[in-house]
Amino acid sequence: MGVILITSLLSLVTSSCGGNSNMFRLEGHFKNLNGGEFYIYDINDGWKDTIVIQNGDFTYERAMEDTTTLILLFPNYSELPILARAGVEIDIEGDASHLRETEVSGDEANDLLTEFRQKISDLSATQAQDEARRFIKEHPASPACHYVLHRFFLLSPSPDYAEASRLCSDIIKAQPGNRKLLRLRNMLASFKDRDLQQLPEFTAVDVKGDTITEGYFTSRINIIQSWANWSYDSQSIVRLLRQKQKADPDKIAVVTIDLDASASESKTFLERDSITWPNICDGDMWQSPLVKLFGITSVCETIIFDKDGKTIARKQGGQDLEKTIDDLLQ
Repeated sequence: MGVILITSLLSLVTSSCGGNSNMFRLEGHFKNLNGGEFYIYDINDGWKDTIVIQNGDFTYERAMEDTTTLILLFPNYSELPILARAGVEIDIEGDASHLRETEVSGDEANDLLTEFRQKISDLSATQAQDEARRFIKEHPASPACHYVLHRFFLLSPSPDYAEASRLCSDIIKAQPGNRKLLRLRNMLASFKDRDLQQLPEFTAVDVKGDTITEGYFTSRINIIQSWANWSYDSQSIVRLLRQKQKADPDKIAVVTIDLDASASESKTFLERDSITWPNICDGDMWQSPLVKLFGITSVCETIIFDKDGKTIARKQGGQDLEKTIDDLLQ
């Protein structure tokens, strides 16, 4: 499935929507798609909406107080980033049979991001990261840089926190008043030089009211997993872990860190899939103390410890996770 994406900022523009400067407006048209539904969500704030498509067209409006990156989730589970800001109107043009070629336009930031996405569509992961680095160097003042930084340097299978910190500093030089980037740089500084080699001490209360500490992990394989109800990538990983844990309950222990704004948002999913391990949701999302403690930068991140608390694997998304667990069980 498409990559899980994190927040960005949109450049200052003068366009307005319906006379209401607090509204963001999104209009789209897709060929070869008569009707259906898309999900649209904001990773940073954790909200999710449904967009209804009729005769290939849709319109979506939302009041906004801050700039962000919205993710449009297609029926095939691929994702499209949209840089959004109050007072801006964005247009989407695409073909249901060629979703990767979908164009997002309406301001310079989205035009640049569309051009970048299309440029890297057929590149290898290494080549795409090189292009991402070049994009940031050439367009440090663009709001699209925040998204590109997250996508290619923090959401990679092996995040390079030192490189991400350097690039973040380069962007801040061109955007000195960007508070989100300043917070990101502070977060990166807290663990860019710290490799989580050992399970740290922690205390948290799960959604059932039980206190969970590092002492919970006494199994052969111990897993910290971040996830959210609005992220289908992370839901798939949680289901995979449930399958593995059910097959070997004495060898695998799991604790999930829920990035939803409220535990009630994920209750149905947990009950439906019979998830009984501790699920921690403090409502602070990316500002959660546990997120900072474990250096989590992705909504779908897996950290695996052995029975002595030593870190033996760290995965972004579903990168070879099943094979890693099977190898460890052997």
